[in-house]
Amino acid sequence: MKNSIAWKTALKIKEEGGQFTLTNAPIAMRLGTINQLAKACNAEVIPADATSEADLTNLFTKSMEVLGGKLDFVLHSIGMSPNIRKGKAYGDMNYEWYLKTLDISALSFHKVLQTSEKLDAMNEWGSVVALSYIAAQRAYPDYTDMAQAKAMLESIARSYGQRYGSLKKVRVNTISQSPTKTTAGTGIAGFDVFFDFAQMMSPLGNASAEDCANYIAVMFSDYTRMVTMQNLMHDGGFSSSGITYDLVERLSK
Repeated sequence: MKNSIAWKTALKIKEEGGQFTLTNAPIAMRLGTINQLAKACNAEVIPADATSEADLTNLFTKSMEVLGGKLDFVLHSIGMSPNIRKGKAYGDMNYEWYLKTLDISALSFHKVLQTSEKLDAMNEWGSVVALSYIAAQRAYPDYTDMAQAKAMLESIARSYGQRYGSLKKVRVNTISQSPTKTTAGTGIAGFDVFFDFAQMMSPLGNASAEDCANYIAVMFSDYTRMVTMQNLMHDGGFSSSGITYDLVERLSK
């Protein structure tokens, strides 16, 4: 989707001279406009379900063929909760859907990393980044099982980051982004309130999808070659603010 962080990142990396392949789940490709993005970036699209090891093996193998060698960077920008989509309350979870949330939104990150390692697909000092949210550390109403998925995602980045760094000098990090007006973000009940509260609590305001794309470009670059196993807050200062003048003023009315 055009308002997604992944879409903005692709355009940014292209602008910076990067070459890459694009992917999405086959069902999402039928509904989306990824071919438009591929044309704009002169990039090949390789369909893959991120929960399928076979699909991921094909994705990495074909990407190396298309790009003529090992990869320098990978972005994991995947998150979906059937429970949230279907309006299930946190005290009334469908556990089969819960497991699907964890598989799609977190375990897929491990599968990406493990497949990459097994195929020796990354260059030394390569960078792998996944997108997270502060609900991994704090409780937010209506974020429900996605909060556990993000906590698991960040844990995988630490554990695999240690392994991949030791073995291949590959960096693995997560970026904890402000609430962002993407399709995934706005699918959460009460998102507008999340967004407005974070805007008032952040001295710099909420970071946009474009801002995040810029940060990802830095994380892919050699300028951050010694940064790994981190959850990097990209939130305008939200995570370090107790209260702000904007919020005091609002609550004083």
